[in-house]
Amino acid sequence: AQSVTQLDGHIIVSERDPLELKCNYSYSGIPSLFWYVQYPSQSLELLLKDLSGATQVKGIKGFEAEFKKSETSFYLRKPSAHVSDAAEYFCAVSDTVPGTAGRLNTNFLRH
Repeated sequence: AQSVTQLDGHIIVSERDPLELKCNYSYSGIPSLFWYVQYPSQSLELLLKDLSGATQVKGIKGFEAEFKKSETSFYLRKPSAHVSDAAEYFCAVSDTVPGTAGRLNTNFLRH
């Protein structure tokens, strides 16, 4: 069965510091992986997707992801966080059973 897990919960990242979120997945074969963001009072928005098993994937708003098949992990990264990035981030794998997607809260502090 397919599943995704986000071990991090609520994290704090200072503005202009790099941001990294990790998603572990369980899937046989090459998965299709997705990262979504939900800003306060907004709908879910697709940040990026990896449908081919590429090692590096560029997304919107300066986000990028790294697929590490050997770790069964999918990292979401942004080189320099901004206060407007405060949101909930979700990862998903293709054909994930409903209710198994991980959930991650992030808050950003301004200096």
